Amino acid sequence: MNITSKLARAGLCSAIALTLAGCMTTTPEYDKHFGEALRSVQAMQTLNPNASANTDPVTGVDGRAATAAMDRYNTQFVKPSADVSAFTVGVGSGSSLNSQDR
Repeated sequence: MNITSKLARAGLCSAIALTLAGCMTTTPEYDKHFGEALRSVQAMQTLNPNASANTDPVTGVDGRAATAAMDRYNTQFVKPSADVSAFTVGVGSGSSLNSQDR
């Protein structure tokens, strides 16, 4: 293969690459729709989009009950309860047939 045919082949490949690059869509087309799925899912999951504008006090729970409920809720994270081991489930429960005299 001589140098002329190599240059001709390289020129042809460059011309094809430039032609194909002109046909491709660019990122502004994708950027125009970026985030639409997230916004539509958020809109579908929002019950009342104007809830923050409502300044009426919440009815149904008095202050002492709400404070006590929040205190109980917050104290459960100070010391979490110990998980029961999976190997001791059903051991010593007394639910066998012999313990029920059957």
